[in-house]
Amino acid sequence: MKAPSQKLIIQAKDYVMIVFGIFIYALGFSAFVLPEKVVTGGVVGMASLARFAFDWNVAVTNYAINVILLAIAFRTVGKQFVIRTIFGATVASGFIALLDPLSYQPIVEQQPFMNIIIGAVLCGMGLGIVFSHNGSSAGTDIIAAMVTKHTNISFGRMMLYCDVLIISSSYLIFHSIDKIVYGLVFMLIYSVVADLVINNSRQAVQFFIFSHRWDEIADAVTHDAHRGCTVLNGKGWFTKNDITVLMVVCRKLESVNIFRIIKSVDPDAFITMSNINAVYGVGFDQMKIRPKKHTNHETDNPAGETTVPAEAEHT
Repeated sequence: MKAPSQKLIIQAKDYVMIVFGIFIYALGFSAFVLPEKVVTGGVVGMASLARFAFDWNVAVTNYAINVILLAIAFRTVGKQFVIRTIFGATVASGFIALLDPLSYQPIVEQQPFMNIIIGAVLCGMGLGIVFSHNGSSAGTDIIAAMVTKHTNISFGRMMLYCDVLIISSSYLIFHSIDKIVYGLVFMLIYSVVADLVINNSRQAVQFFIFSHRWDEIADAVTHDAHRGCTVLNGKGWFTKNDITVLMVVCRKLESVNIFRIIKSVDPDAFITMSNINAVYGVGFDQMKIRPKKHTNHETDNPAGETTVPAEAEHT
């Protein structure tokens, strides 16, 4: 279990990275997308529509819409979600207001498509950093959270519906299909980049370490890298000798440190490393899948016996 001071350091680091990610997002939006008068998805897109239609301030409108949505959804989404969203909305609106002078003249002149691509990449990177550190971007995820709470529509699909509707609404202001296409291109690139950043930060690796000094390596990995080791018993078929194998799972960014530890203890150790798409459990990510609701149908099971699904019998 982590000490309170260590937890505080981790939380402080998360909030610093969340603020940095929101700044990158605000820079991409204010300096590259907004000058081209292209409407994106989310509450920021709704605030953009208000600016183009009524000349309202984007930062103020963005914050006001988020507060209204949170007031409506407070009982549905929960206290923790509200706190994270208020923090994200406050910081995002602050940076958008700070960078507002950049929103009136495109940085790359007469190149709207280039500006949209650059803006989408920056926004995707920023959002990926925010989500990687358990932050919230605020926005239409509030609407999606409310809808998915009471319907069978998935969170991602509801977000997509909201974003497409907001982007398509720009036609009522500009009467231009080009603006809608630019908005959809932005959404596509932005989503792909955000996924790449999130997946890269969460990607893990798995080591198998073969060494006669396995106990020293295990102690060093535990104390220096703060990662656990699993000791496996094996047998080398060529030598017919019993061997001990260490299995270590860590973040990809930590792999260099693991290699250094192994080399410092036993330079002749035999090591294999493989990529893992996801790891769930203590020290890694938490599973966020809702458990399936089971109903007991008296007509199908009159005795009230517990049945096991066919696919679970083999697990």
